[in-house]
Amino acid sequence: MDKFEEMTKAMKGMSPAEMGAAVEKFKGMCTCPGCPTYTGCARKGGELLFCATGKSFMCITFEKGCICPTCPVTPEFGLKHTLFCLKGSEKAQRFEHTIWGTKM
Repeated sequence: MDKFEEMTKAMKGMSPAEMGAAVEKFKGMCTCPGCPTYTGCARKGGELLFCATGKSFMCITFEKGCICPTCPVTPEFGLKHTLFCLKGSEKAQRFEHTIWGTKM
């Protein structure tokens, strides 16, 4: 089990209050607003933490650069993927890579 799987398992055992506190902690670490791909629409919508919540609903449509690898959440969660705002959460990308392999 890698770090991401351990974190996911630990979070499943949290109470709603503990989960809320953890999410707020990670939102505070999130560097999405400093990314070239992040948009004013995403800022207005309060979209953050795409690595956990998944891709932007309607605000981010193309890549202008990616700072996911330098985000402090990346080592904290043990993230392996990037471009979460466009490609989906770490969990979603891991699932897709399991099904389709690395050549999607």
